[in-house]
Amino acid sequence: MSKKEVESNRRRWDELVPIHASSRFYDLEGFKQGRSTLLPVELEELGDLRGRRLLHLQCHFGLDSLSLARKGASVTGVDFSHRAISLAKEISHDIGVEARFIESDVYELPKVLDEKFDIVFTSYGVLCWLPDLPAWASVISEMLEEGGFFLLVEDHPLASTIEEKGAAPIRIVHPYFSDGKPTRFDVEGTYTDRSAKVDNSTSYEWTHPLSDVIASLVGAGLRIEHVHEFAFSFFQRHASMSMRPDGTWHLSDDFPPFPMLLSVKAIKPRQV
Repeated sequence: MSKKEVESNRRRWDELVPIHASSRFYDLEGFKQGRSTLLPVELEELGDLRGRRLLHLQCHFGLDSLSLARKGASVTGVDFSHRAISLAKEISHDIGVEARFIESDVYELPKVLDEKFDIVFTSYGVLCWLPDLPAWASVISEMLEEGGFFLLVEDHPLASTIEEKGAAPIRIVHPYFSDGKPTRFDVEGTYTDRSAKVDNSTSYEWTHPLSDVIASLVGAGLRIEHVHEFAFSFFQRHASMSMRPDGTWHLSDDFPPFPMLLSVKAIKPRQV
């Protein structure tokens, strides 16, 4: 496990929490007034959540977790950032929505949480922070009740290979396949505010092709229910993208349909 890189990422995410919480991107005040952060893909694929025990991995400061709780789920949110979990607990108390939040690295979770869940869920910008997908999938399987399911909604790995700079056309500049080593990025600000002053500007990210995601889940004993790919995003990844009336963002019509988002649903089979 790449402890040095993971710890660097943890310091960065701790610093980003108050910046994100005060941003228009997250609209914390709107959330406190009842706005849901859940998007159509996960709402449709999660289904009816009333009475379901749900584990939300890499939950940041809990807005999706609490949106899931508002839908009737009994939610446990997990994140490795102390500041994120502290804020999630504070927001939960402020809005009167019950949810449990646990500070833990995903890989260490079985050491601090001895429970089973009907659903394990994670979404949007999560895989790149994970150095070891087979170990991640093993934790998911361990946390799932037999007959329960895991749902991943994530940026498509191909979407991370393309780049757009100025008036130059979009082109593939980043590798799709992984050599197992992280890529170092020195980032100005954060995705909610590129002008924000951030002391911990270095992050480390891992590349995971779709085949590795699927192989890891199957290797952990889960059965793939479906893989869906979508030629849109829910935010503007590139300057030339335009938003359609349904709120989805699409590349220019000059660019062929390209996978920008995916969902993977996997079932933990019942033992016969």
